[in-house]
Amino acid sequence: MNEERYLLFDQYLQDELTPDEKANFEKQISDDPEFAAEFGAFKTAQQQLENKFGIAAEREAFKENLVKVSDKHFHKNKPKVIALRPWNYAVAASIVILVGLFFFNYTKNPVYEDYSQHEQAYFTERGHTNTTLKQAETAFNAEKYKAAIPLFEKLLKESKTPEIQFFYGISLLEENKYEKAETVFEVLRSGTSVYKEKATWNLALCKLKQKDYAGCKKILLTIPEDYEDYVAVQLLLKDLE
Repeated sequence: MNEERYLLFDQYLQDELTPDEKANFEKQISDDPEFAAEFGAFKTAQQQLENKFGIAAEREAFKENLVKVSDKHFHKNKPKVIALRPWNYAVAASIVILVGLFFFNYTKNPVYEDYSQHEQAYFTERGHTNTTLKQAETAFNAEKYKAAIPLFEKLLKESKTPEIQFFYGISLLEENKYEKAETVFEVLRSGTSVYKEKATWNLALCKLKQKDYAGCKKILLTIPEDYEDYVAVQLLLKDLE
């Protein structure tokens, strides 16, 4: 892995690039699917790390371990510890995770909130003018899941599309309607739509939220490595050890 690329990713996310550099970066994302996928994985990893180490005391312990690992793996010819800027800790950790060097041991079980960053719904951008669809989109994106559920149920009576099913399932999960959510995700998981692996991931999160750690791990192990957010899968599997 190229740590310079991950530093570039972080500089983009921190808005530290010049306008020309930012334009070139966004062009590369548009033109290079592999680069775009790698950036997406990095962004997910960084979000997970921010959630995981948001508490000051935990972050200090994290930083202490990271300096040691960074020095060992990235600066083998330099005996002194390299001082890193605060945002570099997340960058270096992401690099380590992505190359499979899981070096942190957690004593507490993972929690759902660490991994529940849901994508936004954008139904109306695809040309729909359905009022209920717009209302469902607005409610979901505002995290008003209780209000979104009946709207999705109304839409599914008209057209049971994988997209609507997926966001309906997430709304059910957020409202702790586990049985219904699992049924929705199982249907998507057994299909061939673009939501197949996303549904599997959320099915695992459903088990995690219920503290069924064995069930969560079992489902995670069925997610293929080409899943777009596979780094999150790796993080959660590590947390479950």
